[in-house]
Amino acid sequence: MTLTLEQFNAATSEEAMRLLEGVYEHSPWIAEAALKARPFVSLAQLKHALARVVAGAGRDAQLALIRAHPELAGKAMVSQTLTAESNNEQSTAGLTQCSAEEFAKLQQLNTAYNEKFGFPFILAVRGPRGTGLSRRDIIDTFERRLHGHPEFELPECLRNIHRIAELRLNDKFGVTPALGNEVWDWHEQLAQFSDPGYAEKGQLTVTYLTDAHQACAAQIKTRMLDCGFDEVHIDAVGNVVGCYYSDSYMRTTNAGYNAETPKTLLTGSHYDTVRNGGKYDGRLGIFVPMACVRELASRGKRLPFHLEVVGFAEEEGQRFKATFLGSGALIGQFNTHWLDQKDADGITLREAMMQAGLNVDDIAKLQRQPTDYLGFVEVHIEQGPVLNELDLPLGVVSAINGGVRYTGDIIGTACHAGTTPMNRRNDAAAAVAELILAAEKRALADGDSVATVGQLLVPNGSINVVPGRAQFSLDMRAPTDAQRDAMEGDVLAALAAICTRRQVRYTLEETMRAAAAPSAPAWQERWERAVQALGVPVHCMPSGAGHDAMKLHEVMPQAMLFVRGQNSGISHNPLESSTSDDMQLAIEAFSLLLDQLAGGF
Repeated sequence: MTLTLEQFNAATSEEAMRLLEGVYEHSPWIAEAALKARPFVSLAQLKHALARVVAGAGRDAQLALIRAHPELAGKAMVSQTLTAESNNEQSTAGLTQCSAEEFAKLQQLNTAYNEKFGFPFILAVRGPRGTGLSRRDIIDTFERRLHGHPEFELPECLRNIHRIAELRLNDKFGVTPALGNEVWDWHEQLAQFSDPGYAEKGQLTVTYLTDAHQACAAQIKTRMLDCGFDEVHIDAVGNVVGCYYSDSYMRTTNAGYNAETPKTLLTGSHYDTVRNGGKYDGRLGIFVPMACVRELASRGKRLPFHLEVVGFAEEEGQRFKATFLGSGALIGQFNTHWLDQKDADGITLREAMMQAGLNVDDIAKLQRQPTDYLGFVEVHIEQGPVLNELDLPLGVVSAINGGVRYTGDIIGTACHAGTTPMNRRNDAAAAVAELILAAEKRALADGDSVATVGQLLVPNGSINVVPGRAQFSLDMRAPTDAQRDAMEGDVLAALAAICTRRQVRYTLEETMRAAAAPSAPAWQERWERAVQALGVPVHCMPSGAGHDAMKLHEVMPQAMLFVRGQNSGISHNPLESSTSDDMQLAIEAFSLLLDQLAGGF
């Protein structure tokens, strides 16, 4: 019989303990403590309450919890003494069908991990969608985490235990995150498109206006139409724009006359990626509102405002020396000088757009009139560890940090590495190395600023030649524009001093500057109310990453919702991940925000 939350809340303490039996392996003390927080308004609230008991239990109790779990394909499986829950999970992942070679490998890894950390390796083998990881994925994750630090592995084991518990609770309560599963699948399907040189390696890279990029746009467009959007098109910069019209607009249009056009809620995110990146950065913010539109359309329900969902074509700045091309065009900030920029293959932006069938003369027409819009909201994977460490599926963004980016070129003297004394060198790469350390030191002085040299290239470099040229990128971010500008001034002054002392010259080009973007209070509050209604504690946090919302912030109110990432929240990395359960909650939160607006909030 499927358990309901009402039954669970009404049960005696003894009965409630029995109902939660097996959720946390051989650890009934967790449920016993969490029951004191009854009644729970949602399953999400119960999940968080259980996790917080573990968080507050102390290291010894946490270690005991980890050690209560069996090894993967270990002795308990062989002796058939696994709990019913563990047996189901290991069977779902195919561990009971290991080949002799796979079984031997897992035994070796179990032994090595226990010897290094003093507790068993824990992995939620049913995975982020609940349908089971492959044995290859399990072994790869095992090998990767074996090289981790003990202070990382203990909380990572606990996070996986909470994921195991979440799936067990779903089973007990008969809950399937159907919409979350579908959105998770959409990410997988879109990830089939990747640029040449990366696709062959199984890596995801989608840069602006490549064949893979255009294939992504086509798939998003088709899926929007399947979801029930009234109009979908690809605009002059490659944005995929879907519109779901308001109730009054549809009624008056069908009646054959035009009434006053209602305002529009704008939402969306980007579908391009960094090189060898993750599947969820940006794309989650396109698919979540698409799922909401599909639910509205399937019920024949309309809103009192238009809903416009945009898959922004470019945000990452990976191919050309420009960024936010997609969202920038919507606020009239497409710089026509960018059209003459060349990528690494010498193709100009203008040529790339023409090859993609885009009309550069139409770009100016994309500018939106802010008075036509209610505001802009964006859902995004967090791209950091905060929500994961707090055991929270959602977070409300309070502000987006301001940032500035440069590309630089240092010119020294290429010379023989063996015959040129160290004090006679004009080493361009060494100058960049010193800049990296100077930027790191300056950012650390603020505590919450960051500075990164993410690209360093020595063109035509050779093992026996002192570098005569070095190209680099420089990215600096801070919570306020004033703090960012102060750091920027100090780092650029350090660059000038380094180059003078080393007798090299440099050029520097600013490629992006974005102001800090505090969330509009009314819109942030709407997200907070939506999260609270789901029974999830409200956590407000700044965003260290830049987002399309930063551009829209310049012309209309904006606010963002973060979704927890797995693997300690890592992003811009193939390990970027999220669960279908967390995606389900994001969809529900977005729907609640729409309900608030429809009710006149």
